[in-house]
Amino acid sequence: MNTLLLWDIDGTLISSGGAGMTALERALGEVFGVTGSLADIEFAGRTDRWIMRRVFEKFALPATEENFARYLDGYVAALPAQLTNPRARILPGVREILTTAAGRPHLAQGLLTGNLVRGARAKLTHHGLWDFFPFGAFADDAELRNDLGPHALRRAREHHGVDFPPPRVWIIGDTPHDIACGKVIGACTLAVTTGDYSADELAAHEPTALLADLASPAAFWQAIGA
Repeated sequence: MNTLLLWDIDGTLISSGGAGMTALERALGEVFGVTGSLADIEFAGRTDRWIMRRVFEKFALPATEENFARYLDGYVAALPAQLTNPRARILPGVREILTTAAGRPHLAQGLLTGNLVRGARAKLTHHGLWDFFPFGAFADDAELRNDLGPHALRRAREHHGVDFPPPRVWIIGDTPHDIACGKVIGACTLAVTTGDYSADELAAHEPTALLADLASPAAFWQAIGA
């Protein structure tokens, strides 16, 4: 085992059809009695903790750990119902790639996501993908995405008993933030345009590889050399 794939979730593995934002808006009303849109807050590539802090700033709510916990509980409670919207889907090619990776003994795969663990589990369980990922790094670990990489590498080592060299670690995501957090740990990065960013916007951040999408598993394997 010598290659580690670390996957982003939203815009890379799945499209949730706005389920996360809607769940956060519902939780805002149910937990704090505040009604308002979160459409002006940047979601793509950010961690849930970072997003929640922006919500507290926007609506002048105290950013205490107690309030974070209450808001998180409300969000997780609201999320499953929102994931049933007709726009929520697994993105093309993803299930085939994950299944193939799980069958290759030299590959390990985990998550590196801005989702909190409970949110990630809800989203991926809804689509039958959760069991592909025995470990990961999440917003529970750090508020800034650039701080997540070391947590993912540590958990990969603990789970597999292998130190994965940076040139054989791939961060796969759809935003400049995914590219940046990969570079922080010296990893390779594969960017896809299945989120909110165009090919030109992603290319400006110099990922190791760039694909329009994951619809061609053959193109994915060729890109990462595995």
